[in-house]
Amino acid sequence: MDLYRIAAVQMDVRLADTSANLKAMTERLEVAAANGARLTIFPECSLTGYCFDSREEAMPFAEPIPGPSCQNMAEACARLNVYAVFGMLEASGDKLFNACVLIGPNGVVGSYRKIHLPFLGIDRFTDPGDRPFEVYSARDLRVGMNICYDSAFPESARVMALDGADLIALPTNFPPGAECMAAHVVNTRAMENNIYYACVNRIGSERGFPFIGQSKICDPSGRPLAEALHSEEATLFADIDIQRARTKRIVRVPEKHIIDRFNDRRPEMYGRINKR
Repeated sequence: MDLYRIAAVQMDVRLADTSANLKAMTERLEVAAANGARLTIFPECSLTGYCFDSREEAMPFAEPIPGPSCQNMAEACARLNVYAVFGMLEASGDKLFNACVLIGPNGVVGSYRKIHLPFLGIDRFTDPGDRPFEVYSARDLRVGMNICYDSAFPESARVMALDGADLIALPTNFPPGAECMAAHVVNTRAMENNIYYACVNRIGSERGFPFIGQSKICDPSGRPLAEALHSEEATLFADIDIQRARTKRIVRVPEKHIIDRFNDRRPEMYGRINKR
């Protein structure tokens, strides 16, 4: 069995201090790589912080993708021969996106712009994501990306699972009120799509908003492989069996109990989902 080790870094983040945050992420990337992680995932807006009070305040800390911070992380990934996913604010023309990026030894592999925006933090001022969900390759592993509130919309994960994702990386900034999301929805998204799912939250607080931690990596049955506490920095590790994520037909009892959530779908009955 060929296993692919991933890491999830639950960390505190400094608001409006990209240099300090990039340094902290690079240091944790090195530790994860030393422990065999081929892909390391960081929280939402881990480069910039989240609780900006206006678009104008946030804009100076936004960068294009690729850009200077992506280049710095790419150099670290090249040196360590690994991949990383981290959250940032993306500047694109006059638009501002809450984004995350997948970077490897050769630079930017792909990026994602948060589609579902809550009324909270910088999301009050960002533009909604304007590109479809995509799946990218980190060598053998097929990776999809969502951000935080996207996990509350099951269609987000389902589209990428149908497109072949083995793992969905979910950088988050879950605040109080999201405890049930962290406790239950993460497991559900993994189970209902038969994929690995990594929810990577932050800790600490910004401008009166605390963050609840509780990062978690789940296997395709929804079982937690690794979990973090609510208030401490931690690096979680999990070994992914890629073939397990790609085997959608699950035989529990031969000829008596078989589960295949993809072939058992009835898309012709779901038309209402696409109507407002």
